[in-house]
Amino acid sequence: MLWLWVKTFHIFFFVSWFAGLFYLPRIFVNLAMVPAESAAERERLLAMARKLYKFVTPIGLLAVAFGLWLWLGFDLFTGPWLYVKTALVAILLGYHFYCGRLLADFAAGRNRRSHVWYRYFNEGPVLLLIAICILAVVKPF
Repeated sequence: MLWLWVKTFHIFFFVSWFAGLFYLPRIFVNLAMVPAESAAERERLLAMARKLYKFVTPIGLLAVAFGLWLWLGFDLFTGPWLYVKTALVAILLGYHFYCGRLLADFAAGRNRRSHVWYRYFNEGPVLLLIAICILAVVKPF
């Protein structure tokens, strides 16, 4: 019965984490489009991005923690699909912390990328979510 609670919290935290990872790069798109003379708009978007990043970082870590608890604590999940899923989650963690670096660059006025680049960058979590869901539900191998 405990494993069902752990699974529930894992799902809750990973859904919440993905929501943040979908929205944070959208803020970056808007930041990259802010004209240089719009300091107030830039600061408002930076404040939104900082708050969101600080909010979703522990949520992402909780998603990973509950996922590890499911995997290592209950020994219910086995197979090669799990190792691929774990690798994709590691890539997702890298993406998350790279977003933190991009945010720091925006805050320091060091952004060198266009809004178009951020639009493509924003698709990364979508592709990872599709792959992770397929691996977790279908377990193709």
